[in-house]
Amino acid sequence: MPKKSDILLIYTGGTIGMVKAKNGQLVPFNFNQLIKEIPEINRLNVNISVSSLKQPIDSSNMNPKVWKELGDIIYKNHHQFDGFVVLHGSDTMAFTASALSFMFQNLTKPIILTGSQLPINMLRTDGKENLITAIEIAAMTSKIKEVAIYFEYNLYRGNRTSKINTEDFEAFHSFNYPFLAEIGVNIKINEKALLKPKKHDLMYSSKFSTKVAALKLFPGISEEVFTHIVNTPNLKGLVLETFGAGNAPKQPWVYNTLSKAIKNGLTVLNVSQCLGGSVIQTKYETGKHLDQAGVIDCKDMTFETAICKLMFAIENTDTQAKIKKFITTNVCGEIS
Repeated sequence: MPKKSDILLIYTGGTIGMVKAKNGQLVPFNFNQLIKEIPEINRLNVNISVSSLKQPIDSSNMNPKVWKELGDIIYKNHHQFDGFVVLHGSDTMAFTASALSFMFQNLTKPIILTGSQLPINMLRTDGKENLITAIEIAAMTSKIKEVAIYFEYNLYRGNRTSKINTEDFEAFHSFNYPFLAEIGVNIKINEKALLKPKKHDLMYSSKFSTKVAALKLFPGISEEVFTHIVNTPNLKGLVLETFGAGNAPKQPWVYNTLSKAIKNGLTVLNVSQCLGGSVIQTKYETGKHLDQAGVIDCKDMTFETAICKLMFAIENTDTQAKIKKFITTNVCGEIS
């Protein structure tokens, strides 16, 4: 029998970590009793250790301080374990996966995020299969060397994934990048889609700026609202969620407001409101004026990835030019 892989299971909170008590309420599950609740794990060829955030949270409360706590756990244990499984609430899982992909550059071990739509001790839970398979994938250290999300029989690149459904077990999808693996009777790895690690030492940083904002455009957005958000005091970065291939109303106040703010040091990114496809900022006149103002084209990045990458770039670089270079560089498979 092959040598057992050492896997660190990290619980951050979320539905998968809840169980239904006798009074019907959902209460946190003691993951130190994991094998008792899910004895099937004994059949995997792995040694499992369990860790947890100091205070597990609902994923809607996720923030950069918690990313740092999670990242520090992984970094501290990086040499002791072959792979990592992060149990996380589904609502902000795509954000955390994106953040981790920038925190751990040149990664050579799998970090697999998973969760569930139903608590782990409910009869119809999706949590058991998600957890068991995530552990099995995390043990595939010769194959997976990146941050990924496993949910409902599919493995996705973490920074290519969005949550698309609040009720279906198939809660996630990657619109602009193929599955890393599809799980049925066999685990079918898509070798061509896997991230190939660069031959460099692991780079770790847990610094993220919170001086950012997002502005989703809509027909009829007023000059007052637009300029108020763009000119927010102390704002360093802004993600514009635009129409179609990166378009915005061709109004003088749009160009003038953005151009002035960018010249004064604000970094502005352009991502499409569409889930699939890419921003091509110069395709139409309604996008070209954004390009002329200095807005950065994010191509086919997801919103979750763009905002996390912006937060990371602002805090880990020291000039606007370096921020732009980082944003437009394919750092860890986030851009086609």
